Amino acid sequence: MHWVPAPGGRDGRPAGRNPLARTRAAGNPTSGAEALPWTGPKVYAAIMADTIGIDAFEQVEIRVGTIVDARPFPEARKPAYQLWVDFGAPLGVKQSSAQITVHYACDRLIGRQVLGVVNLPPRRIGSFLSEVLVLGLPDENGAVVLIRPDLKVPDGGRMF
Repeated sequence: MHWVPAPGGRDGRPAGRNPLARTRAAGNPTSGAEALPWTGPKVYAAIMADTIGIDAFEQVEIRVGTIVDARPFPEARKPAYQLWVDFGAPLGVKQSSAQITVHYACDRLIGRQVLGVVNLPPRRIGSFLSEVLVLGLPDENGAVVLIRPDLKVPDGGRMF
């Protein structure tokens, strides 16, 4: 990552409300945060307009669990699996519906650790009650890739 000085206001800060647009307008071919000539709350706010406070983040309980069962979910509108994830004591095994059929086969999911949001209200999907939101990221085609720890960790551990 490199920092590029930009023309503009006081202390080398770009003039105007959108510092990222200013650095691009100045002929900087770089895009994204690496194009910013300075850091600070104003630049962060310009890039991340929909920010939340740390208190809001701390309300989201993201925990690690191990998939103990996975089955096809033919009732789902989009291809999906029914998952049973063990989050350890005191949460135990929770159900989840996940659209992860592109990259994963049911039998290969069992024993895999995943991250899930455990404090959202349950959601009924057909006849299935999804109790947790298993987390993933889109690949280049939009298919879900599960988020998991690099190393085995105790089930129920909370992400921070």
